[in-house]
Amino acid sequence: MTNHEAMTLASDCAQALFQRDSASQAMGMRLLSAGPGCARVGMTVRTDMLQGHGTCHGGYLFALADSAFAFACNSYNEATVAIGCSIDYIAPARLGDTLNADCTEQSRSGRTGNYDVRIENQQGQLIALFHGKSYKVRGPVLTQENPNE
Repeated sequence: MTNHEAMTLASDCAQALFQRDSASQAMGMRLLSAGPGCARVGMTVRTDMLQGHGTCHGGYLFALADSAFAFACNSYNEATVAIGCSIDYIAPARLGDTLNADCTEQSRSGRTGNYDVRIENQQGQLIALFHGKSYKVRGPVLTQENPNE
């Protein structure tokens, strides 16, 4: 497979997953880019995402990172799920912040993979670090009838 074909496949897989991902869409996430083993997802912190201290609830940060992780680990058209994730919160995200979660594959062998996600705000400040471990299950991401869905 050429690099162009791999990039196209990864993008098609991410777009298909995002179209089926009501949760990410409801949180206002935007799929910004995807490639083999990587993805970038953006989200703006809204009022309904704030917790009692006035900063973004950690669950939203986790969900943002988890979505980037999902798009990255499914980029090879092999259905993949999370089998473990952890997150470290570094700095608070505030109302109106534009967050970007960048996921990068660290390893992939057999049925498992390891991925790291950095969440940064619009000023490049590190907000959180996430690590996810993936497990390949049976089946493709794209439907057989329309591989470019």
